[in-house]
Amino acid sequence: MVFNLPDASVFAESVNFYSAEFEGILAKVVLCYRMMINGGVAVSNNEEKIRDLLYSQYLNNNDVRNSIGLNFNIVCEPAEYSEDGKCTGYVDLRVFSRNSLTDTSAYFIIECKRLDNQNLKGETGLNAKYIKDGIMRFVNKQYSANKHLNGMIGFVVESMNISGNIDNINNLLKNKYACSNTLTKLTVTDFIQDFDYQYYSEHKVIEKHKKVKLYHLMFDFSKNMQA
Repeated sequence: MVFNLPDASVFAESVNFYSAEFEGILAKVVLCYRMMINGGVAVSNNEEKIRDLLYSQYLNNNDVRNSIGLNFNIVCEPAEYSEDGKCTGYVDLRVFSRNSLTDTSAYFIIECKRLDNQNLKGETGLNAKYIKDGIMRFVNKQYSANKHLNGMIGFVVESMNISGNIDNINNLLKNKYACSNTLTKLTVTDFIQDFDYQYYSEHKVIEKHKKVKLYHLMFDFSKNMQA
């Protein structure tokens, strides 16, 4: 019996579909961030509290969702499981694709991390934590990359040169964290209109011949910090 293998273009179309879908979702997340900034919302210097505010008051708020056309199911802090059924941790945000009803692996993860002005080039600062407790969780498969696409949001809680800090993160990836298997350093992209701090990077995961593409959004809350 001869089986006809799918044309390579089928796989390319699938990748393009999920990329376009996820980019559209991230653009909506940026709209919610802008609402927070324009509304003068005060945030505390706490990663979970900033994330919870973003989620509860915006990403999971029906009035906001309807106003910006956000039609994707988003869950905060769901558990992640390894292939052998063990819980590997709790992700910040899980966003389900339109195909999730027929494909349970059709979802994206967004990991959130604080960034400040302290020890920007060292292995004990928040830049290093962004790598160790963020990027590395995808590289090590602690968090799944079923569609080879995921995202990270940097909550900037102190005034800084954000573009310059991306260079610091890239230098850490290159010189201190070779284990990040970085194929493409954090690189500027422009799929979100009028938003300066959007990047992507690519990393080889621990499984041979597989990689994950991560989108990175930097949200500057430095002027919105509670006293």
